Amino acid sequence: MPRTRLTAACLVLLTAAAAPAMAQTSTPVVVDARDAALALPRAQPAIPAPQDRPYPGVIQYRADITDLDRRIIRVRQTIPVAGPGPLTLLYPKYLPGNHAATGPIQLLSGVTVTANGQRLEWLRDTLDPYAFHLDIPAGVTEIEVQFQQLTQPDSSNWRVLMTQDMVNLQWEKAILYPAGYYSRQIQVAPSIVLPAGWKYGTALTTEARDGDVAAFETTDLYTLIDSPIFAGAHYRRIDIDPVGDRVHLNLLADEEKGLAATDDQLKLYENMVLQADRLFGARHFDNYEFLFALTDQMGGIGLEHHRSSENTGKPEFFTDWSKSAGDRGLLPHEYAHSWNGKFMRPADELTANHNVPTQNTLLWVYEGQTEYWGDVLAARAGLHSKEVALATLANVAAFYDNQPGRQWRALQDTNNHNLLGYRVPGQFPSWMRGTGDYYRESLLIWLDADTLIRAETDGRKSLDDFAKAFFGHDDCSWTPQGYTFDQVAAALNAVHPHDWADFLRERLDAVGPDARAPLAGLERGGWRLTYTDKPSDAEKAVSTGWANDFQYSLGFTLSGDKIANVRWGGPAFEQGIGAGWSLTAVNGKAGSAEALRDAVTAAKDGSPLELLIKSGDRFRTVAFDYRDGLRYPRLERIQGTPDRLSDILAPRRR
Repeated sequence: MPRTRLTAACLVLLTAAAAPAMAQTSTPVVVDARDAALALPRAQPAIPAPQDRPYPGVIQYRADITDLDRRIIRVRQTIPVAGPGPLTLLYPKYLPGNHAATGPIQLLSGVTVTANGQRLEWLRDTLDPYAFHLDIPAGVTEIEVQFQQLTQPDSSNWRVLMTQDMVNLQWEKAILYPAGYYSRQIQVAPSIVLPAGWKYGTALTTEARDGDVAAFETTDLYTLIDSPIFAGAHYRRIDIDPVGDRVHLNLLADEEKGLAATDDQLKLYENMVLQADRLFGARHFDNYEFLFALTDQMGGIGLEHHRSSENTGKPEFFTDWSKSAGDRGLLPHEYAHSWNGKFMRPADELTANHNVPTQNTLLWVYEGQTEYWGDVLAARAGLHSKEVALATLANVAAFYDNQPGRQWRALQDTNNHNLLGYRVPGQFPSWMRGTGDYYRESLLIWLDADTLIRAETDGRKSLDDFAKAFFGHDDCSWTPQGYTFDQVAAALNAVHPHDWADFLRERLDAVGPDARAPLAGLERGGWRLTYTDKPSDAEKAVSTGWANDFQYSLGFTLSGDKIANVRWGGPAFEQGIGAGWSLTAVNGKAGSAEALRDAVTAAKDGSPLELLIKSGDRFRTVAFDYRDGLRYPRLERIQGTPDRLSDILAPRRR
């Protein structure tokens, strides 16, 4: 190894610094960000904060969705500019209904900007990769921006948006817009190029269609992003409005036969619209478009918008109606969001544009009460039979009654945590808790509130009165309004005086070994949670995976031969079983869900319950001392008590 030569000056410095200086040679040097910017190809300007002022001119936007084989959406935008100087373009980061920074900037490619036929170079922001900085030359009045959205062939990372038979165009994932302005102050004239012969559904108003090019009326960026398109080769649009032609079901399918909804089925969706009218007492849209794709090829979705919603179901959703019972609550949920989450929404989610961070402190209202009303509307409309509605509620109650995660984590934190990642799965969900909790556990809180109001007013008032007062004012207005925790509590007090702030905070902030699921509403509603070893047909329809579900017996589920969803503290967990194990044998015979069900049942009479499990090249034999048999959740009527729950689920006559 060559020796390092030290100059006399270096030797003098080292001698003077002595040991302490030598010890500091590995300490990182902190460079001021302003100094670091000097090393960039050119100075990086600040991203302008949004201001409530009109953007000069109208952005011309065209999306070409015809490249189905390569699954590429090609975009061209013509953006007017006010004059020379810096301009920052933003890619949407905080997407509506996602409550997190989920804009798939990774799928944006080929960004090219030109002006007067000359290419303009852009600089991506070094701190915020969703921002692109430009320097507009003198004499330029508009720029042309072209890029591609590279949609995915499978849903392993992002949803599939393009198939051979349908496309889900979500504007927020395929657009750049100028920074420094509120979204509602930026005007856009959108258009799309469709595959030959395709039709589409959207809340946007079509201005003209020339062959396979559709142009829409100029609108603001906020409304555009809130108005996605479902387009496809197999399409049907149906009026389901019982009092006019303002609510429509836009069906798309992988094959034409998937569109065959019967008149009786469609009548149930008409009932849903009627029951929503009676619940809220007002409408906050001109037209509402359900976009409903029946597919096993495009990625699944249920996403709310103010005047539409994006939804998917199984290809046989209508044609094999009995098997769709557990999925019929999706459209009522998304429809209820038009009132709760869109017209009225948490004030901390009313952001100036789609790159201002959202806050999620009230998701237990935004999503939780919507989950409640979605299930209630499904039952009142007849989309859910009473048996299916009870089975759905039993599943929710059982999950949270057996969830140990609240020992360390309050429900409120699942709202705040959502910004870390949108519904990111993890191991031991019963311990980690998840973003689904602000939907389903919050549903139980709202049932608790509803039954309390009914009990203390002898049935004269209910949460329906809150819904009409809080969400149903200003009929025909669809300008979003924000709400706060104090306003929610005050509105509940206006219906029935109670310490609602304390009521809500007790349930939202409950944490520790004594914290329990909020099940009081069930018993006040006249029902209690029990378990059965033989689920009914309705319970099987709701829990389609019931045959592989051992959550409330051994404490896990089976996915094929894989052991999954191990319940923290349950029998399997106590045997040292976690992620990565698979079931090989049950009592010395080939393992399967059926064999395991039989063995768990036989163990009630003292028979052995021994599993051979495998992880990698390691095998283990595990013996369970479990004698309680199979356990599936069920609601049981408490005789001699008022049946308030049945009243909640019954259709409203006016």
